[in-house]
Amino acid sequence: MARASGTAHSAERRAFRILWFGQFAAIAGLTVVVPLLPFYLAGFGLPDGEVAWWTGVSLAAPAVAQLVTAPLWGMVGDRYGHKAMVVRAHAGLALAVGLMALADTPGAFLACRVLQGVCGGVVGATATYASTLAAPHRRGRALGSLFGATGAGSLIGPLAGSLLADRFGYSALFGGVAGLLFVAAALALALLPRRETVRPEATAEVKRPALRDVLGRILADPRSRTLILAGLLGQAAIYALVVVFAPQVEHITGSVSSATVWVGALQAATWAASLGGGPWWGIRNDRKAAPVSFAIAAACCAVAVGLQGLPTSPELLVPLRIVQGFCFAALAQSVLHVVCHVVPEQARGTALGTANGLLDAGQVCGPLLGALAVGLLSPSATFAAIGSLLIAAAGLAALGARRRPAHHRSRAAYAAPALSEVKQ
Repeated sequence: MARASGTAHSAERRAFRILWFGQFAAIAGLTVVVPLLPFYLAGFGLPDGEVAWWTGVSLAAPAVAQLVTAPLWGMVGDRYGHKAMVVRAHAGLALAVGLMALADTPGAFLACRVLQGVCGGVVGATATYASTLAAPHRRGRALGSLFGATGAGSLIGPLAGSLLADRFGYSALFGGVAGLLFVAAALALALLPRRETVRPEATAEVKRPALRDVLGRILADPRSRTLILAGLLGQAAIYALVVVFAPQVEHITGSVSSATVWVGALQAATWAASLGGGPWWGIRNDRKAAPVSFAIAAACCAVAVGLQGLPTSPELLVPLRIVQGFCFAALAQSVLHVVCHVVPEQARGTALGTANGLLDAGQVCGPLLGALAVGLLSPSATFAAIGSLLIAAAGLAALGARRRPAHHRSRAAYAAPALSEVKQ
């Protein structure tokens, strides 16, 4: 018996390592280019006035596609198994990134970004698989570990992009990233155990809630409802920051070549902090109310972002980016942590896909808001406006936490409805 338990535990550890590597590879591959996207698009010969708008649209495109496809892929995973969705996400992202290497116009690149949104979704797929793999009292730790992988990938990606883009060109980088993602897909296919719904009691024949029912359940709970809206604002703020940050660094340094190196270094500092912040906030969410974690983190992130329009040298941005990275690591995982507790397990993929799709609305709005702010506001006012979005997110999360105070929260209050309720 003990040997069987040890074997199962070893298999779970191996599965988490594969999930961690896959998410690391996906995020590292995408962040090779995202921080430098304004410079990359300018290389297509766009006029200066159009670069910000093409940047915004290119950043938003995958999220627009995921708004529609993420819940649908989640439903497929609930029916046919979440392992298939992990493999599909990595292989689909590899295909999209590989095609980016062939893009020779802004329109072609944009089409590849749309394909990325339709076929990718690595974060949602791995989070769903991990949430069914971990015991309920360790779910925060599991999600936090995956967001640590996001931090690690985002640390390596900008460094690789800033150091290698000029030397090898973007097409070669995209090809290398696609190859790495195909390796991640192959590892997941070969080594991940196939899991339908993990808990034995969840494997009985039950009627799976429809997408409308899952959405209704999420929105009916005051914590998940307010936290998803807060997460949307947080995503909007961070993606608006992507549009304005590289030009601000260029303004401070006075040259594109210097700005390219500094943007990569500052992004690396941000995500190095997230590498440690992801697991830290995840463990906290296992012990404390996730909405409170979100509120604290969003408020600190707001201060760090709002102050980034003031420094006159790039060195002064380093501590602000570290605080931003550590605190941003709490936001999305806190939303997913709460959503996991308000849906039955056999609808977990649909629920997390829906939640990720709703959060991606912030990725759609944020770059467009950033591009608009660049045209209307001074640099310092632009960063202050982005910080105000995070303040609003913190306020919403605090409001959700007050509706069910942490000291009244019990594990039973967070538990998903019993399967017998779903059958009715």
